[in-house]
Amino acid sequence: MTRARPLMGEPLALDLVNTAWVEQDAWVDFFDDPGGTEAWLAEHGLPGDADQAREPLVAARDALRAALGGSEDQLDAVLDHGSRRPRLRKARPYEETVVDHPSWHAAWVAAADLVRLMGERPERIRKCANPACVLWFYDTSKNGSRRWCSMETCGNRAKSSRFQERHKPSG
Repeated sequence: MTRARPLMGEPLALDLVNTAWVEQDAWVDFFDDPGGTEAWLAEHGLPGDADQAREPLVAARDALRAALGGSEDQLDAVLDHGSRRPRLRKARPYEETVVDHPSWHAAWVAAADLVRLMGERPERIRKCANPACVLWFYDTSKNGSRRWCSMETCGNRAKSSRFQERHKPSG
């Protein structure tokens, strides 16, 4: 049985980054759950054998986290596994993803998605403001002021902490 994951609905790259998180001071990896990798691939409509795709996805997740931290070498290594070719079929343009091995398809697509996000609005890619949280999000708020991965979890914890601090008896 797979565990519920935080932040479903983020762009593909950040959703992959967020397949590992901290819960009650323990590191949780969604791909360690039986069926986790298969569920993630299905959720995003990505092809691939879950057993073969798991290792490239974990490598891509590590590379994405490193790139978000400022180190791009690992991401380039993932991107070296594939490319996109422009195509035209029935007068409609599209791009075909080509990878050196089918197991890298999902990982490459997620890595390419981060490159796209970084090219569009890199300032909207943010780490949660909760220092204990490891999750990332893409800020789609109108004014670009979102601070928390989720208002329901990290945001409410911060509000609660501030409230308790203000109402702490002095003494």
